[in-house]
Amino acid sequence: MNFDIKTEELANEAYVIALTGEVDLYTAPEFKQQLLEVIGQGAKEVVVDFSDTTFIDSTTLGVLVGGVKRLRPNGGRLSLVCNDRNITKIFEITGLDRVFTIYPTREEAVDKLGGVSQPPA
Repeated sequence: MNFDIKTEELANEAYVIALTGEVDLYTAPEFKQQLLEVIGQGAKEVVVDFSDTTFIDSTTLGVLVGGVKRLRPNGGRLSLVCNDRNITKIFEITGLDRVFTIYPTREEAVDKLGGVSQPPA
């Protein structure tokens, strides 16, 4: 099974969680744990990067909705990076494209984070 998760703290309580491979019933719990961990550390802005993700299912959508519910009461925000039409379509069909801001590139998503700039690579 091809799955990897990388979390990067940018600055000012902003994090990027990059997912690679398939995020499904078997791998979503690891994603959920990571998301809850960054929220627990005081994250206000979380970008979930699906650039290298090949598949998501309803379990993944549940994790994302749960993250939004935890972030919003504290003024937090969760946004997504997705350039795969098949995955973007899932958000459109479910109406979740109105819940999440979806950016085509990580750079665009990071630029929208309240003045947080991406550290040099």
